[in-house]
Amino acid sequence: MAAIVQTEKVSRVYRVGGRPVVALHQVDLRIEPGTLVAFRGRSGSGKTTLLNCIGGLDKPTEGQIWVNGQEISRLSELARVRLRRQQIGFIFQSHALLPTYSAWENIDLMLRLAGMKRQERRPRIEQLLHLVGLGKWMDHRPHEMSGGQQQRVAIARAIATRPALILADEPTGELDSQTGQQIWQLFRQLVSQEKVTILIATHDLAVDAYADKLYILQDGRIIN
Repeated sequence: MAAIVQTEKVSRVYRVGGRPVVALHQVDLRIEPGTLVAFRGRSGSGKTTLLNCIGGLDKPTEGQIWVNGQEISRLSELARVRLRRQQIGFIFQSHALLPTYSAWENIDLMLRLAGMKRQERRPRIEQLLHLVGLGKWMDHRPHEMSGGQQQRVAIARAIATRPALILADEPTGELDSQTGQQIWQLFRQLVSQEKVTILIATHDLAVDAYADKLYILQDGRIIN
């Protein structure tokens, strides 16, 4: 089976005050499709940088990255934007929802940007909101929802266009432990039902019980 994500000798070095800071060092990965994979480590371990490089939001200093068979380091900026829009969904710790839009409208915007016709958008949005347990909250705006509910809207939005890959950066970072467990359970359900691959950067130990594969990062290196 072809890997959905593969990295070879990926390094990322930043310059801070004229000094080199190594965020990633010689990272090799092979991620199978339809899996839930977690990158766990302390702040500064390199896990967010790794997600950003895989998602084409950042460029590695050295090495190669393939996403769904495309070597993203060779793509133009326009092609990377197209790849992110069509094949990758993003989930952030801060939810990043549009505050004046309802749950329905936040998801609908993503589908409109993807060019989906109106008659196709409605059943997809209804399906997604029920999938994440927010069927009764579709008309509510973010400030009318809890942090966990907002994160569920963000998850529904990320999977709306049926991307092959979801990248989630600290998705439970601002949630209490019980709500965090519910989010991990939802991710497991999405891998099964939506046939999506989910890569998660987190420091939450609870992810160990849900991930198909767990990588521990320390000082930009995978140590397990």
